Amino acid sequence: MAEKKNILLRLSPDLWEELNKWARDDLRSMNGQIEFVLREAVRARRREIAPSPSPTDSQENHT
Repeated sequence: MAEKKNILLRLSPDLWEELNKWARDDLRSMNGQIEFVLREAVRARRREIAPSPSPTDSQENHT
């Protein structure tokens, strides 16, 4: 597995509290929770920008 990168992250106290509560609820560390949230955001973004099949592509597959 590739070595993980370290970053400095500044959060407002309110955001930190929300993320910390969410991490505890999900039985994760704060670091694990932030990584989870970022990974899910990247996955969602990839789905948004993925090219959708054209109507002719779907017709060719069904004939």
